[in-house]
Amino acid sequence: MDVAAFAREIGSGPLALESQAANEQHYEVPAQFFESCLGRRMKYSACLFPHASTSLVEAEEEMLRLTCERAEISDGMRVLELGCGWGSLTLWIAEHFPNCTITALTNSNSQREFIEQTARQRKFVNVRVITANMTEFSADEKFDRIVSVEMFEHMRNYKLLFSRLAGWLAPQGKAFVHVFCHRSTPYLFETEGADNWMGRNFFTGGMMPSVDLFSHFDDCLGIEKQWTVNGLHYWRTCEEWLRNLDSNRSRALESLSKNVGIGNAEKALQRWRMFFMACAELFRYRDGMEWFVAHYLFTPQESGSPQAHRGEPALVQEGGV
Repeated sequence: MDVAAFAREIGSGPLALESQAANEQHYEVPAQFFESCLGRRMKYSACLFPHASTSLVEAEEEMLRLTCERAEISDGMRVLELGCGWGSLTLWIAEHFPNCTITALTNSNSQREFIEQTARQRKFVNVRVITANMTEFSADEKFDRIVSVEMFEHMRNYKLLFSRLAGWLAPQGKAFVHVFCHRSTPYLFETEGADNWMGRNFFTGGMMPSVDLFSHFDDCLGIEKQWTVNGLHYWRTCEEWLRNLDSNRSRALESLSKNVGIGNAEKALQRWRMFFMACAELFRYRDGMEWFVAHYLFTPQESGSPQAHRGEPALVQEGGV
């Protein structure tokens, strides 16, 4: 199926599928487990490694800085983050742009509690966290920026999603989206069959977008700017997560046992190890030029305005690795 046909198919369905499954697979896992493998910022998404010597802590900072730069965030803005994870970007914005007000949306109670506790400890008064399913969420105000990092892969109907985002933007507002993607072919994560282990255990209801997929949904939001981040940065990220997980094995097992029981903790831990290894090799393939990360800056489309450009952009590597 070509990209245009794929876009038509998902554009006629529900906003998302299996939201609860995705939540259980990733986001209601105890914070202590992720503290065992992620960096200091608890960034559960691709980081940026400008140099071979860059540490995970430094790589988190680099990608958070780049995200805010490309999202064109400035102090005093009203910011909505959709799918905020453990709060790495929300808390980074709160720290570096103290006059911004940030509303963070998560489908996870444990993530909300973690972010709220961290915000209190750091005396941030400009952060509000909402627990809601994205399919049911409706913003009660307008925002200067909407940002989303690795949440759109859990969505399906981008036509409906972009329509909602456009309605939540203030005049001159913009939306920034970070996704992992394939260079040419979008596909769904299936759950049936022995070779669909990833979809069954970690991405139920999810999809792998192609880098040009969003350009087929430009009725409400058009792509103003677009960048790609070489997949080797995600390879390094996953390798660092795996290294941390192995170094903190006892702590990780203790946290997983609270979630799945002592008898199943070893199996769950090995499943996470395999997940990090599989993702690392995926993004390493063809030197990071097959699967990688894409960044998009969207602006509302005026009625009758030209459609955003379509076609594959140049694959640009962000720094070293």
